[in-house]
Amino acid sequence: MLKTVEWEDDAVVMIDQRRLPAEEVYVRCRDHHEVAAAIKDMAIRGAPAIGVAAALGIALGVRKSASEGQQLRREFDAICEDLRVTRPTAVNLFWAIERMRLAFEAAATKGGAGLREALLDEAQRIHADDIAACRSIGDFGAALITRPSRVLTHCNAGALATAGYGTALGVIRSAARDGNITGVIADETRPYLQGARLTAWELMHDGIPTTLIADNMAGHMMATGQVDLVVVGADRIAGNGDVANKIGTYSLGVLARENGVPFYVAAPVSTFDLSIASGAEIPIEERAAEEVTHHGGRRLAAEGVNVRNPAFDVTPHRFVTAIVCERGIARPPYTESLKRMAQAGDAR
Repeated sequence: MLKTVEWEDDAVVMIDQRRLPAEEVYVRCRDHHEVAAAIKDMAIRGAPAIGVAAALGIALGVRKSASEGQQLRREFDAICEDLRVTRPTAVNLFWAIERMRLAFEAAATKGGAGLREALLDEAQRIHADDIAACRSIGDFGAALITRPSRVLTHCNAGALATAGYGTALGVIRSAARDGNITGVIADETRPYLQGARLTAWELMHDGIPTTLIADNMAGHMMATGQVDLVVVGADRIAGNGDVANKIGTYSLGVLARENGVPFYVAAPVSTFDLSIASGAEIPIEERAAEEVTHHGGRRLAAEGVNVRNPAFDVTPHRFVTAIVCERGIARPPYTESLKRMAQAGDAR
């Protein structure tokens, strides 16, 4: 299994996704500032992976501090804030930071090495929990694919977007294990090309037959009967089931509905944000114009042209056939089913 991010010798080590697929290079972050920079600059990306990296970054930051007592608490708060502001859309980031805050409060009286070990233990639990969640998502999702099928996916919701195994690609991996994947169609995912650079690389790494298409070819593939289902990941899911995911996902939801193709979302419960009623409340990150105007350092667009680069869009819940999480499959009405899934974990 690909190792996206892990703790190694008092450092957070992650595969540099900006260099894939040409080079498999690892970034070694020796303080929390370097972890924050890696998240912001997309050396690591994908909502669950960002959450795991942030948790490990917090543990690293506290271990690097020589302070104790109230001064350490102030430094801890500053570390959390440095990581919080890196990416605004993926709710897993804020969920992981909150888990680390709770761990800090629970172990604050220990001080010293005890507190630092408690924070590292919690970060490593978040890492392990994410891998376990992805495997459960994969198995629940595979149960929806009961015959050999051609699946279309968008962006990268694989091992590279998580601590391992993946969400949408976890579903594909588990279904392939069961003999029910005849091929995967991967959207290239403009402008950052996560589908072309990352998803195609992951699936070929696993020996799963993969066809790469430009984003604007997806409608044709559905209309001509070449897609049996769509499965994507998510960066935040509102209480009503609206889904924020990589820009272009909304178009796929509309196209899937028009062509009678099931549209599934695969994401852990940590992606649920039941504090917001709908996707209208989800902040959408805008990224640098150069991601649109340039490729490989070379300008492709006219000098001086105005650019918009929203990194995410929101797919309304009415286009979502089902949401697969580690606790099962949520179906409409999502205001009820998502709450049941979240409460199932609380009850434990």
